[in-house]
Amino acid sequence: MGNGCSHLNQVAFPAPKTKGCEECLKMGDLWVHLRLCEICGHVGCCDSSKNRHATKHFHKTKHPIMRSLEPGEDWGWCYVDEIMFEPFPAGAKSNSLA
Repeated sequence: MGNGCSHLNQVAFPAPKTKGCEECLKMGDLWVHLRLCEICGHVGCCDSSKNRHATKHFHKTKHPIMRSLEPGEDWGWCYVDEIMFEPFPAGAKSNSLA
C-alpha cells in the first residue's frame, strides 16, 4: 500500500510525546490542529497554525511521514514524496489525543 511513497518502511507508529504541540506548549501559544511524526512521536501544529511546527520538525529532522492527530481523521502525509494517505496504511492505530 505504498501509493508511490518510498518512506513507509520508516513508520514506527510511535505514541505521541506530548498532549499538544510540543513547541507551542513551551511558548504558551495556540494551534489549530495537531500532527504526529510517525518516526519519533513528535507532536507539532499544522500548516494552518501560525507556527507550523509539524513542517518545521520535518525540515529539521527529515522525518518524512506524519499523520493527523485530530479525532475522526485517519490520514497521513509524506513530506518528501508529497503523497497523502487516506486511510493511513495498515498497521496504524489511532493515536488521537481525544
